[in-house]
Amino acid sequence: MKKQKFAFHISNWVKMAILLNVYDIAVVIGSYFLALWFRFDCVFSRIPSAYLIPYQQYILLHAAISVAIFWMFRLYRAIWRFASYVELFRLALASFISGVVNLALMRVLVGRMPISYYVFGLFFQTLFMIAIRFGYRFVRLLYMKRHVDDAAPRVMIIGAGSAGQMLLRDMVEAKEISARPVCLIDDDRNTWGREIEGVPVVGGRDNILASVEKYKIDKIFLAIPSATPEQKRDLLNICSASDCELMQLPGIYQLANGEVTVEAMKKVSTEDLLGREPIKPDLTDVFEFLNGRVVMVTGGGGSIGSELCRQIAAHQPKQLIILDVYENNAYDIQLELKEKYPSLNLVVLIASVRDSRKMFDVFKTYRPEVVYHAAAHKHVPLMETSPCEAIKNNAIGTYKTAYAAMIHGCRRFVLISTDKAVNPTNIMGASKRLCEMIIQSFDAMIKAGRAGEMPQLFTHEGMENADKDGTGSIFEKIKTEFVAVRFGNVLGSNGSVIPVFRKQIEKGGPVTVTHPDIIRYFMTIPEAVSLVLLAGTNAKGGEIFVLDMGSPVKIDTLARNLIRLSGFTPDVDIKIEYTGLRPGEKLFEEKLMAEEGIQKTENDLIHIGKPIPFDTDEFLAELEQLMLAAYANKADIRERVEKIVSTYHPEDAGEKAKTA
Repeated sequence: MKKQKFAFHISNWVKMAILLNVYDIAVVIGSYFLALWFRFDCVFSRIPSAYLIPYQQYILLHAAISVAIFWMFRLYRAIWRFASYVELFRLALASFISGVVNLALMRVLVGRMPISYYVFGLFFQTLFMIAIRFGYRFVRLLYMKRHVDDAAPRVMIIGAGSAGQMLLRDMVEAKEISARPVCLIDDDRNTWGREIEGVPVVGGRDNILASVEKYKIDKIFLAIPSATPEQKRDLLNICSASDCELMQLPGIYQLANGEVTVEAMKKVSTEDLLGREPIKPDLTDVFEFLNGRVVMVTGGGGSIGSELCRQIAAHQPKQLIILDVYENNAYDIQLELKEKYPSLNLVVLIASVRDSRKMFDVFKTYRPEVVYHAAAHKHVPLMETSPCEAIKNNAIGTYKTAYAAMIHGCRRFVLISTDKAVNPTNIMGASKRLCEMIIQSFDAMIKAGRAGEMPQLFTHEGMENADKDGTGSIFEKIKTEFVAVRFGNVLGSNGSVIPVFRKQIEKGGPVTVTHPDIIRYFMTIPEAVSLVLLAGTNAKGGEIFVLDMGSPVKIDTLARNLIRLSGFTPDVDIKIEYTGLRPGEKLFEEKLMAEEGIQKTENDLIHIGKPIPFDTDEFLAELEQLMLAAYANKADIRERVEKIVSTYHPEDAGEKAKTA
């Protein structure tokens, strides 16, 4: 039987610690000998034996004690190429303590020595210890200054604080970083005209663009992790006027963890230019509400629906049902959730919300307690050319799903709406306003005890009545709460302008903007989903939740900034073309109708819109006729919608474009 061989490996840092250990022993011995030698005019023969013999008897013990003290102060565990004043302080303190111990023990064990012996011995010991540890950094700095790669990108660092200094040091010392810091920007006037690691602080934010040109800057690193989103937006907007590539630290935690390096920098995203704090509501109650419940997400394969599924799946629902008509999206989110949550009770169904028989069957089979209704046609221009489809899918599909939810004991039904439902000028926005009115109607009829009077808007022949026995008992205990959630454009979602712009930039342009003055409100997908979940938990029925999305953003500015963030110059490398407002599109989106007031919630960024009153009975009767007209593909569908939705004015978009 062969003997097993064991490999013994010593880490590099251990080898370095051993070498430093040997060096420090030699330093202690040599330093105090030098102290004696200097005391007696640098002539060895003049050193009295009364001093030389005690030195020889005690110096090895002193060296051993000193090294033990150095170990206690972790001087052999520091990474000296990254050493700072903290390591310098520890080294000086450890050396001083070893000198004091030397003084005390020599007086006790071997007698008196000249005062200069202790003073100069400690001085030489500290000096030599610092020299070996910090000398590497000094030599490397000189080498880097002499061997600068002129072809390396020239970098401006914004922020001369702790993060900026750490980033600068990493760039100066790391061999693998092919970037050359040439100037710093900071709004603190006390830093102007001074240098850090040999790099000058050239001024504040007003000097950014001038310094970019003067120093021929290729990249700008934003190293102010504590900056507010508004401050960051203002700085990035200034920087985006240059042709430089913009990078930033992801967050302040990098500074706390000492991870401020070039590798930690990330590209500036379009979201950073929005300039507001992301909404972060307390979702504890939300997930307590969802935990252990059967939850269904319609349109679960879409951008909003899939994010809803991710967040819901992370908090132990009893069962998650994903319903979508598009199989590819549904399949993608199914694979993702199965891999991440193998124990999740997941059901994925391919179905259309327009199929009333299928929706009844789904609700009867799975009995979802909470429904997030994200299924809808959302593309404004496409719906303008297919208005009947917008009504069938958005309005009638919502009605059918809501009715099935009500009949089968669903506890909460959350409609995902849009700011385009406010004073709509396009059929998509009008159809989403119809959806809100449908939700309000269900809520009003249930609270009035008239759920049985809700018409069954079904188009399948032979569809059996929900009230099978004709007694109406099925409507007696209905307590479904209906709520709508309204928000603006979602960055990165399907149909969002950002992916379109990015594709156009990748192709070399042009980037198409409908109008130079068009503005929109934006939010991120996680923000939108947080609001939807919060609404589903805090709903009492009938509310329209609205997110305060801050200041609107000009699409033209967004396009130009995105071109700059991609490393190109607008109208030079990538052309911008104005194509004119599309059918049904308006210059300004609104969050609330003029007739609506707002009511605050516990979160300052979330409001509740007070619903506009309307005659529910009249609306439901008109809705049935509208359904029949949509399925008959009537050409006057817009006029019919306009009679029902009083705030729908399809001609407004054209008028606004003319007056702009």
